[in-house]
Amino acid sequence: MTPLFARLTIAGVGLVGGSLAAAVRAAGLVGEVVGFGRTEANLRLAEERGLADRVTRDPAAAVAGADAIVLATPVGTCAALAAAFRPHARAGALLTDVGSVKQTLVAELEAAWGGVGPVVGAHPIAGSEASGAGAARADLFRGRRCILTPTPATDRAALARVRALWEGVGARVEEMPPAVHDELLARVSHLPHLLAYALVAAVGEQTIAGRRALDYAGTGFRDTTRVAASPAELWCDIALANAPALGAALGEFRAALDRLERLVGARDAAGLAAALAAARALRGRLRGEE
Repeated sequence: MTPLFARLTIAGVGLVGGSLAAAVRAAGLVGEVVGFGRTEANLRLAEERGLADRVTRDPAAAVAGADAIVLATPVGTCAALAAAFRPHARAGALLTDVGSVKQTLVAELEAAWGGVGPVVGAHPIAGSEASGAGAARADLFRGRRCILTPTPATDRAALARVRALWEGVGARVEEMPPAVHDELLARVSHLPHLLAYALVAAVGEQTIAGRRALDYAGTGFRDTTRVAASPAELWCDIALANAPALGAALGEFRAALDRLERLVGARDAAGLAAALAAARALRGRLRGEE
């Protein structure tokens, strides 16, 4: 089988980038995978695990001769990283990403990569609270959704190649405008992460009758706050990059929480039961893949 890309550079060989590296190698989609990162220990682990053919911290060595470059770093670093790669990239090199925010990021990448090659925004919805090359696994994207966010400037052939890349590692690929992506993800991804952090902070170091509340947390609290174990840098970047949509989502959640507070305060058993039952029914519609 002819590889989709002769040389693929993945900048950021953590959970998502490392998993993509492992998956494309396992599927034979690329001839060579080059891993780029800022931490020597993580790059060494990626190399030891066979996630990449070679690793480097040097931008020039990372992208030299690469057909495509995947930015798998926090969204706030991607535009600067593209600018650092630009002088060393071959003409026509395809630039794509895995960021959880698309509208501002894709515009920034198109500006930073103009005159070099095509840009295709992508977001595989397959993360977890784990991080680093040690968390990477080749089956991470199997059966998961990956959203591509073309713009009027997107090259259709490049879009097709990025689609083939994600389909090749088992993802279910869908396309939508960047702004639509950001509105959706603000509600089903970015909001839940902030709520998890907020719930942990609300309980915090509270003590009741000399007992620390967190010491009594059971599976409900642990399940609800699991994603609060995610890297703070990553989610700070995402929240700020998608501030308008996330602000609206926070307002919607606040209204829903206010309604529950009113029902509890009024001891309205019928109203509270109806509200909880309606939410339970909606929860039952989740397909479980994300």
